[in-house]
This record gives sequence, structure tokens and C-alpha cells, in this order.
Amino acid sequence: MSESIAAEEGVALVLRRDEQGAMVLAGNADRYGKPLKVDFVGGRAAHRRRFGGGRGQLVAKACGLGRAESPQVVDATAGLGRDAFVLASLGARVLMIERVPMIFALLEDGLARARLAPETAAIAKRLQLIRGDASREMSELIRSVGIEPQVIHLDPMFPHREKSALVKKEMRVFQELAGSDADAPRLLEAALDLATHRVAVKRPRRAPALHGPKPQHVIEGKTSRYDLYVHRAL
Repeated sequence: MSESIAAEEGVALVLRRDEQGAMVLAGNADRYGKPLKVDFVGGRAAHRRRFGGGRGQLVAKACGLGRAESPQVVDATAGLGRDAFVLASLGARVLMIERVPMIFALLEDGLARARLAPETAAIAKRLQLIRGDASREMSELIRSVGIEPQVIHLDPMFPHREKSALVKKEMRVFQELAGSDADAPRLLEAALDLATHRVAVKRPRRAPALHGPKPQHVIEGKTSRYDLYVHRAL
């Protein structure tokens, strides 16, 4: 039987366990869609792990894994951990930073389950998760785990990259919990100060670049792109 665990004040969402024991974030289905959970073992993650395109994927190229590099990456806007897990599956060591308590709880639960599954245990060892607001305390958060980030990955969640009803409902959860990432320019500024080699910013394909320095390179995909701010080559 499901048990309510926590709720954010003023938001009609609740953390609970599903029938398989995984933590999910659930609310009114008409407004929020199916309960959200972080699943690194099965579903979309498993399909992407097997058929996603390896180091040819957009996020891999943007973060410098295209030439057999395995850099230390900080994913400062971890979200549901999808990009971080792809990078870790390709050999990168990734520190995930997440500021929203409910989303952090989903990540923590998904990572714990991934560490127990034989097919993902080795990948999960390359992932580290901490809670905090990277736009305000990125330096302190990174220093607390004693790493020197070669690459910092940013994925400000607004505006939407896709128009499907499923994505709209999923993003509605994030926006109600965390707002619209209006502090993204400050996040970019902090990342540029800390990354030793590059900052990779994920954007909708037609969206403007974040306010601040002009990116030196752009890598485009079908629906999204990466703006790259490069200090030096990996």
C-alpha cells in the first residue's frame, strides 16, 4: 500500500512508494500526468543505454566525450538525471547537483536502486549526488566533495523544448516546484568561473543563448542544441 512521505508547501504533489517500492512524485493525473520517478535501470534509460548512439550523442559531444575522453563533469541542474546517467554510462565521472528537495529524493532513490542492479551498478559508481542551489553556492558545493570540474553541464528548464502533452505535464511539475530558472544567467556566470575546460548549456534549438558571454561553439540536434563556452581543449 502506498504511503505519503512528504509534500512541498502550497503544491499538490506528494512523494510516495509505488507497488514495486520505488519512490514516485504524484499529483492529479489530469494536471501532472503519470507519477514521476527516476529509473536508471529500465524504461527509457535502458533503451538509451543500449541504442542511444554512444559517444555520438549530442550530450556526449558537448561534454567532450566524443574523442574517448572521460572528464570530470558537474551536472549543476540534475533534474531527473537523464543526461548525467548517459555521461556516466560512457565513462565520465559526474557530480549531480539538485536544489528541489522532492526531485533530489527521487534522484537519491533512483541512484540507490541503480547501485543494486547488476547492469547499472558500475555506472552508478561514477555518479555522485548532492543537494544545493548551484546558482547561489556552486563553488561551495563542488569544494565540499573535493573535485575540480573539467566540464559543467547546465540545462535550464525553461522554455519548453518539446510540445507534447507528456512533456508539458512533466515540466509543469518542475516549474511549480522550482520556478522558471530566471537565475540561469547567474548559473552560467558561476559555471564559467569554475569549469577548467568548458561549460555546455543545453537549449531549445530555436531559443536565444543565455544572457552573458557569447558561446564560442554551437552543436545542434533536431530539437535542442548545446552552446559551448570553451576555456581550453579537453
